[in-house]
Amino acid sequence: MAKLVSTTYADALFETGIEDGTLDTLYEEVCSVQEILKENPDFYRLMNHPKILREDKEQIIESVFKGRLSDVLTGFLKLIVTNKRYADIDGILNYFTLRVKEYRKIGIAYVTTPLELSDSQKEAVRLKLLDTTDYVTMEMNYSIDESLIGGMVIRIGDRVVDSSIRTKLEGLKRDLMGIQLGSA
Repeated sequence: MAKLVSTTYADALFETGIEDGTLDTLYEEVCSVQEILKENPDFYRLMNHPKILREDKEQIIESVFKGRLSDVLTGFLKLIVTNKRYADIDGILNYFTLRVKEYRKIGIAYVTTPLELSDSQKEAVRLKLLDTTDYVTMEMNYSIDESLIGGMVIRIGDRVVDSSIRTKLEGLKRDLMGIQLGSA
C-alpha cells in the first residue's frame, strides 16, 4: 500500500513538472527537502504527531517552506499533510527523484566487490555499464563484501548481475547435492 501511495503522489508531482516545464526546479527542490528532512528528524516526528491538528501541520509547512520553495512544491507538501500521508513522505520524495533520473536516463548502479577497485577499474565498470544499457550517465555506488571471494555483484534497479565466486560455489554445491540425492 505504501508503495502505491508513494508512486501515486510522486507520479502526480512528476507529471506536473513535465506539463509546467518545471521538472528541473522541482527535482532540485525535492533534493533540498530530502536533505533538510534527513538533517532534522524531529520535524518528521512533529509532522506525524497525532495530537497536532492537521491545520496546524499545514501552517507549519507553510511557514517553513513558503518563499523558500516553489508554490507548486509547497502546495504539494501541504496536500500530503491534508491527506494524512506525511508518514509516506520519504517514499514519495525518493520515488520522485528516481522517476526524474529514469526520465533523464541516469542510471544508479550498486557495485559490490571483495576488494577495493582502483580508479581505472571503476571507470572501466562505469563505461561497460553505459555501453550495455540505455543510460547516458551512471551514478556509481561501490561497496566491499569480502565474502564474495572474487568477481562482483552489480545492481541497477531491479536487475542484478552476480558474477561472484561465492554464488558460483553455491551453485556448484546445489548441483552436487542434487547428484548425491538423485543417485541414492
